[in-house]
Amino acid sequence: MTLETVADSAQPQMPGAAQTCPVIPPLEHGDHLTRHEFERRYHAMSKTKKAELIEGIVYMPSPVRFKGHGAPHFQIITWLGVYLSQTPGLSAGDNATVCLDPDNEPQPDVLLRREKSRGGRSDISADDYIEGAPELVVEIAGSSASYDLHEKLTAYRRNGVQEYLVWRVYEQQIDWFSLEDGSYVALAPDENSVICSRIFPGLWLDVAAMLKGESTTFPAVLQQGMAAPEHQELVAQLVAE
Repeated sequence: MTLETVADSAQPQMPGAAQTCPVIPPLEHGDHLTRHEFERRYHAMSKTKKAELIEGIVYMPSPVRFKGHGAPHFQIITWLGVYLSQTPGLSAGDNATVCLDPDNEPQPDVLLRREKSRGGRSDISADDYIEGAPELVVEIAGSSASYDLHEKLTAYRRNGVQEYLVWRVYEQQIDWFSLEDGSYVALAPDENSVICSRIFPGLWLDVAAMLKGESTTFPAVLQQGMAAPEHQELVAQLVAE
């Protein structure tokens, strides 16, 4: 679809007159757009590094702080990377565009998904974007006021993202939600501060260690999870598929 120049009906174009070139408006934070128009404007802005469409509204994040986002983001990638390395049939992504529905095209900080051939709900499109809901989405948020815990949560829930993890950096809190009967239910840590994924057996998170940045402790707890029988059963199932 192209943006047509609207001519004044009272002043018809003369033969041979110069035609106005179509102009694609730039993306602006807060724009209300369809996904089609969002993609058209996004692709026309080559210098734009990240923009998301959430519930039909454009969000363009501010520059990324190190302690407020960069370091926690890397810890989550390390954690999921270890799990991915020992669990076949899965794939993970960092800031990959996810096409959820006509009003939502987010770029989750991190995601983990089952391949479509292994029973997953999402697929990779011909133009290399994720179509459909990944099983697990992780977002790094400043606080509970962030759209990650409001508009995004609603979009992920409605589109069937099975588990949603939000790290509220400045509040030193990790929220992990599991989709049950169409609603998100918060998973509580056990007495050892560990949360266990319901969709990915063996994916264990030591919340206290992760929040403190203890880079030897949280991988060790994850290794315990992957040594559990339920993870071995998952691996056997994925290999068989």
